[in-house]
Amino acid sequence: MVLLAFSALAASAQKERSTTDFGIFLGGSYYIGDLNPVRHFALTQPAGGVHFRYNIDSRFAGRANLWYGTVQGNDARSESFSQQQRNLNFKSKIMEFSAIMEFNFMEYKIGSEKHPFSPFAFLGVGLFKFEPQGNLGGNWVNLQPLTTEGQDRRYKLGGLSIPFGVGVKVNLAKRLGLGIEWGMRKTFTDYIDDVHGTYADPGDLPNSLAVLMADRSAIPEQQVTNVGRQRGNPATKDWYSFTGITLNFKLNLKSEPCYAR
Repeated sequence: MVLLAFSALAASAQKERSTTDFGIFLGGSYYIGDLNPVRHFALTQPAGGVHFRYNIDSRFAGRANLWYGTVQGNDARSESFSQQQRNLNFKSKIMEFSAIMEFNFMEYKIGSEKHPFSPFAFLGVGLFKFEPQGNLGGNWVNLQPLTTEGQDRRYKLGGLSIPFGVGVKVNLAKRLGLGIEWGMRKTFTDYIDDVHGTYADPGDLPNSLAVLMADRSAIPEQQVTNVGRQRGNPATKDWYSFTGITLNFKLNLKSEPCYAR
């Protein structure tokens, strides 16, 4: 999809010289899912990465990202009493490679006095890797091998994502630009947090560690089993976000040609 759009727009570069730039991303990452259903920016963790941008013209650009961050959730820090009772927690490193298309709402070029600023929007496709861990007495335990919900097969630790978002670009110097952006990633997995469906029968779990990590309920007076009860929401998928600033360095060394007649 992104490549087709990139090819279709490349013809516009015939009238306007294309440029390239290299960027550094510094910001934060967070997630939306079963352990954090609605609170954007909750438990945001540091994130960073690099990217390469091909500016087709002053309106359209294609960008390749290699970004890295961490996401986490903790029922104990939720405002929901039911989540506090469930008492699950996780963290996961996220590594993403993505290709996106950007659209500048105003004409923009790094180093241009005539076009020094523009808001923009972006949409693309990405590949990402994750690996959820749960905290047990200060130690972080890999959760996927434990099949904490009694899965017949282990879920995949990666998949496709759909990055989209908005931002602002502004020039700082002749060959240096600054970007500020907020972006979400739609995914097609519900296991970034290792929480999906119902509590498993302890007899179906592979070992005592799996039994311990599967049910962390903080209800001392509970006299009934949780087996078969809802542990997560299988009707929704997990999301993650990269949000922050980019420093963009123009790579083209030749001056732009003058089209004045």
